Amino acid sequence: MHTIVKTGNDAIGAGCPLVLIAGPCVIEDDDITLEIAASLKKITDTLDIPFIFKASYDKANRTSINSYRGPGLNRGLDILQRIKTKLNIRILSDVHSIEEAETASEILDIIQVPALLCRQTDLLLAVARTGKIVNIKKGQFVAPWDVANIIDKVTSMGNRQILITERGTMFGYNNLVVDFRGIQIIREKIGFPVIFDATHSVQLPGGQGTRSDGQREFAPVLAKAAVAAGADGVFLEVHKDPDKALCDGPNSLKLDDVHELLVTLKAIRQISNRTV
Repeated sequence: MHTIVKTGNDAIGAGCPLVLIAGPCVIEDDDITLEIAASLKKITDTLDIPFIFKASYDKANRTSINSYRGPGLNRGLDILQRIKTKLNIRILSDVHSIEEAETASEILDIIQVPALLCRQTDLLLAVARTGKIVNIKKGQFVAPWDVANIIDKVTSMGNRQILITERGTMFGYNNLVVDFRGIQIIREKIGFPVIFDATHSVQLPGGQGTRSDGQREFAPVLAKAAVAAGADGVFLEVHKDPDKALCDGPNSLKLDDVHELLVTLKAIRQISNRTV
């Protein structure tokens, strides 16, 4: 049984069009965030691809205490609200505590649970109770079949609007590896839509000592493989100038390269859907 998650007029899941979740890792300032959101909306409108904008108001799990975290809950949500209203787009961001969930749900269309918190029962229950779509990042330490236990926590609150995002599994030091079998296991055996996080999957956690490194050149390769394997959507961190990004620059894609990649991914999805 395949669960279809509906957001606005769009549906995410088996047989549905590919969805894009994309944006900068963190809100840097109003102008940069709005510019990236507007550019992504223009690209996805042109290609007729459902789009959800993502940017974090607080990156609470940065490697170093000195790393930029974002503008914080209240100012960050204000910025996201203005972008949502101005561009008429759906918004996703991540919460890190039970106390944030209700406040964030007043603005966000989709609430994301970070990978390192994906097994935190009280947080999952709080997010589920908002009634919003829940995007759960599968932790780097979680096997695909164990996602069923995470989903049970959310559905216990009567919320079945769930997305699972694959972002690679920890392998040794400062490296991640993607097991593409997990996409089929979660979609077919557990029955919920899978989003593939192409840019975090090429991250090298802590690879620069006080911050993470990354290999953004491999993100398009993994994205194509994931969509071919059945992923229902792709998650991309995008920046105008990734080398100057305040967070996750080494694994972020350049905004100018997104259009060409999406053309290819949409074509792969259309072929993949013929076998559903």
